[in-house]
Amino acid sequence: MVKQDKEQQMVFGIRAVQEAISAGKEIEKVMIKKGLQGTLFQNFLDDVRANNVPFQFVPMEKLNRLTRQNHQGVIAMISPVSYQNIEQLLPTLFEEGKDPFVLVLDHITDVRNFGAIARTAECAGVHAIVIPDTGAAAVTADAIKTSAGALHSLPVCRVRSLISAVEFLQASGLKIVAATEKGAIDYDKANYRGPVALVMGAEDKGVHPKILNTADVKSRIPILGEIESLNVSVAAGILLYEMVKVR
Repeated sequence: MVKQDKEQQMVFGIRAVQEAISAGKEIEKVMIKKGLQGTLFQNFLDDVRANNVPFQFVPMEKLNRLTRQNHQGVIAMISPVSYQNIEQLLPTLFEEGKDPFVLVLDHITDVRNFGAIARTAECAGVHAIVIPDTGAAAVTADAIKTSAGALHSLPVCRVRSLISAVEFLQASGLKIVAATEKGAIDYDKANYRGPVALVMGAEDKGVHPKILNTADVKSRIPILGEIESLNVSVAAGILLYEMVKVR
């Protein structure tokens, strides 16, 4: 069965979700009741994995809070946008004679921050946003609203491994810039010319250590007050427009 939720479309029931996958629907994630078993379920799980659909096991109570319908222990959230493949998009940008300008969001979990960042990124001329397929804010109606519709026009690339995606961008000739308070250079003194990817980390954890280790530039925004960090959407705006000025 299908239900139009106030935030995004839900599909529930094993058969209905399988049909959505077969139809090529963009699925944000599938939530599965913990302990679900049986041949029908195993075939379903095989389909989910074969199609690289993000999924997680959750308590029955969580599923029941989402719908009172007979969900059979399975609910899928349908994404309101179509995700793109960064490995296909990047060569196209080069072929068009552009210097790729990519924004990588390392597990930004707040939906409104995500939407606000996307709005700024679109205004700044970013060519694509890269996000992980799990552990981060989803492209929901709230995110789209906060982005002022930018998420409908700005390509969003969802990847299984951000570390691998950053390595791909770097191998393709992009300069990797990581925003970190541990950076060795102030944000307004770094060289952002040419193909570049800016990595913004979550406020609590920052950019993943492995990405920091591979970054070509580690930029920091000086903090002069007593609060130790800026809101991530504000920090992203500062860095993106510094890049626009330099580029």
